[in-house]
Order: sequence, then C-alpha cells, then structure tokens
Amino acid sequence: MKDAPAVDVVRGVRLQPDQAEPRASSLFADYVELTKPRLNFLVVATSAAGYYLGAVGGVDVALMAQAVAGTALVAGGAAVLNQLYERDTDALMRRTRMRPLPDGRVSPTDARTFGIVLSAAGLLTLAARTNWMAAALALATLIVYLVVYTPMKRRTPQSTLVGAIPGALPAIIGWTASHGSIALGGASLFAIVFLWQMPHFMAIAWLFRDDYGKAGFPMLPVIEPGGTRAGRQALIYAALLVPVSVTPTLIGIAGGTYFWVALVLGLAMLGLAAYLPLLWIALIANH
Repeated sequence: MKDAPAVDVVRGVRLQPDQAEPRASSLFADYVELTKPRLNFLVVATSAAGYYLGAVGGVDVALMAQAVAGTALVAGGAAVLNQLYERDTDALMRRTRMRPLPDGRVSPTDARTFGIVLSAAGLLTLAARTNWMAAALALATLIVYLVVYTPMKRRTPQSTLVGAIPGALPAIIGWTASHGSIALGGASLFAIVFLWQMPHFMAIAWLFRDDYGKAGFPMLPVIEPGGTRAGRQALIYAALLVPVSVTPTLIGIAGGTYFWVALVLGLAMLGLAAYLPLLWIALIANH
C-alpha cells in the first residue's frame, strides 16, 4: 500500500513521501542559519578561552562545556531575535535578503518562539551550572544587543560602538563562570575583543555600504562615502589594540611568548588598518 503524502506545516503544501525528508532537513538548516553559526563559533571560542584563563586550579571540562553551551545558546537566541526585528531591512539588502525570515522560509511567530526558548535555555544553564554573575552578564548581552544596539543601528553610526559590547561579553562571561568575579584579567579579555571588532566593523561597513544605504542604516561609509572617517576609526582602534593586547602578560595571566606574539599581530593589524587612510592621503597628494 502506498504511503500517504506528508504535509509541509510551514507552507501548507502536500508532499510525496520522498519529498518530506529533504524538506525537514532544509527546515532544520534554516533554523540553524537563524542562530548565525559562524558568528556563534567566535562566541564559543572566546567564552571557552575566557573560562580556561579564569579557572583557578584545574579546569572542570564538563562545567566548562556547560558554561560555553549556555553562552552559545544566549548568543544564538539573540541572533534569532535580532533577525526577527530586522527582517524588513534584511529584505532590502543583497547579502541578507535570502535569510530564512525575509525569504519566508521561517515564520516570524516561529522565529520569535525559537529565539526566546534558546535565550531562556542559555540563561538557565548559566544560572544553574555556573554562577549568578555569569548569568547576569549573559542577560546584559541580550538587553544591550536587542534593546539598545538593534534599534540604534537605524539612527546613528555610533551604534557600532554599542554593538561591540555584546560581541565582547562572551569572553568575560566565560572568565566569570570559572573565576567567580570579573577581575582585571576578565576586563582585559573584554577590552581585547571589543577593540578587535571595530576595524572589522569598519571594513564590513565599507564593503557593503551600498546595501546599508538601501536599508537606511547610517553607517560611516554611508553618510561619508569617501571612507576617510571609517578609515580613521579603524586606525584608532587598531592602534589602541596594540598596548591592550599585551596586557595579559603585564597582569600575569600570560607569559613572554604571548607578549611578543600579541605585539607582532597587533602591529600587523595596525598596518592593515592604516592602508585605507594612507591610500586616500596618497590620492589627495597626487591629485
């Protein structure tokens, strides 16, 4: 006897048995995409590093995995809810218009539920398996990212500064989860990740300035197309990163080898950030 056709509950389309499994796999991939897995990989890496560096004595691998998982769940939930809020502007930009929400592959109601469940699961995991301070920092990440940064993106280019805060908090969440307090070491990890993001933000804003302009986001390269201000900002933050990145050696959580590696990498990043401003200076001088 032939199997009855399956039903795609998202689109309300009747499928043949051999079509149902691929669609289920595709829907799963859409939900994974909503969590921004590539960005979440950075969250996992920084929170794991923070936990390891903050641990006093030996590292409990099971507790570390739970702390990292809780942080990743909160970050994934924040990513989902951010895309829910920005689905209309995402539909206007070439690089984001095929995301699951603007493309209609996931409904706003389902995305909202998914984002809330992920965020709540992450907060509960951190509260139950680490400490209240790590959970509070994760909650602050959600609030700053969704309540402050996301609406601010449509109003001012200074939103990038605010957006770098939740981007840097996973490192200090991991540190606090094992150390029990923020301390100078946790603050230094936060500062490194915070400053590292800014040149990247400027580069991304420059590359996709046309997209941001269509969506109405007043990024620096949109309001000042010449790129001078964006280049200057990238250079300033890259320069600040050089002394900050060697701080872990100065406060005793890293050795001399790290100092030289951090110094070389910091100077290399400064050189890359200096490229655009120097290019514009040369163009103006040789006009």
